[in-house]
Amino acid sequence: MPRLFSAYVIVDWSAAAKPTTGADSIWIGVLKRDIRFRMAFESYNPSTRAEAETRLTAVLDDLKKRGERCLLGFDFPLGFPRGFAASLSLPGDEPWRAAWDQLNRMVKDKADNTNNRFGVGSEINRRMTGGPFPFWGCPPKDALTTLQPKKTRDHGPGDLPEFRHADLAAKGAASIWKLYYNGSVGGQAILGIPFVRRLKLARGEGVKAWPFETGFKTLTEADLDGVDVVMAEVYPSLLKPQGAPGEVKDLTQVRTTAEHFARLDEANKLGALFAPPKDTAADVVLDAEREEGWILGAGV
Repeated sequence: MPRLFSAYVIVDWSAAAKPTTGADSIWIGVLKRDIRFRMAFESYNPSTRAEAETRLTAVLDDLKKRGERCLLGFDFPLGFPRGFAASLSLPGDEPWRAAWDQLNRMVKDKADNTNNRFGVGSEINRRMTGGPFPFWGCPPKDALTTLQPKKTRDHGPGDLPEFRHADLAAKGAASIWKLYYNGSVGGQAILGIPFVRRLKLARGEGVKAWPFETGFKTLTEADLDGVDVVMAEVYPSLLKPQGAPGEVKDLTQVRTTAEHFARLDEANKLGALFAPPKDTAADVVLDAEREEGWILGAGV
C-alpha cells in the first residue's frame, strides 16, 4: 500500500507577546521528498505568528503545486472540553466550528505578536460564570475581576471538565483553561485556532480537520481522495524525543514528530492512528468528533 501522505509538517506554536526566536518560540518542521525523492527535513523559526503564517502558507502552496498530500500537525488543542459551545450559547450544530468562529471574532493578534488572549479568556469567563473561572493564568498586571493570575478553584459538579478526553488519554497534557506560565496551551489555542481556521478557509475542501471532518476512524486512501492537507493536533511529548547535541528542544520535537509519523506511514500503520484507541466508549468518540478533538496517537 502507498503512503497516505508524502509530506509531514509539524508546528510548535507560541503565544509570546513579542517577537522571539530560539527556545520557546515558533518552530515549523517540514519532512518532504527532495529532488532525488528521498525524505529530507528542513525547519523554520519565524519570530512572530504573522511570519509563521506567511511561511506555512508558502510551504503548503509549494506542496500543493508538487501534488503532495500533507499531514499538518499543531501542538495545541483544536477543540475545547465538551459543553464549551453550549455554555456560550453558540449557534449551529457543529460545536467545534462554532468555537472556531467565536474565537475568530474575539482574538486580536498584531504583526508584532501583541495580542489580547488574556482579554479573550476574561470575557469568556464573564459570559460563562461571571467570575475568574474556568480560564486562569496571567501576569499580575493583567489581572481582572474575571481573570486571575492563579487558579481560583477546582472544577466541580456542574462545571465544564478541566480536561478533554484526549488530555486524559495522553497522561500529562495540560488543561486548555491555563493561559499563562509553562505549558499554557490555553493561550496557544486561543491564538492558534483563528490561525488554523484561516489556513483552512483559504484552501476550501482540500483541507480537512481531524477528527471533526474526517470522522474519528481509520483513514484510508479512499477517505483522502481530493484532500491536500489533513490537520491534526499532536503532542510531541508523547514520543519522549531525544535531541542531537546542541539542538533546541522545540526543533527536536518538530523533527522527531515528523519522522515518527513518516515511519508509521511507510509501514502502513499511520491510518489506524486516526481511529479511537481500543475500547473507547461511544460517547467519547462523539465528543471528540463534535467538539473536543483528539491528540494523534494519544491512548494508543
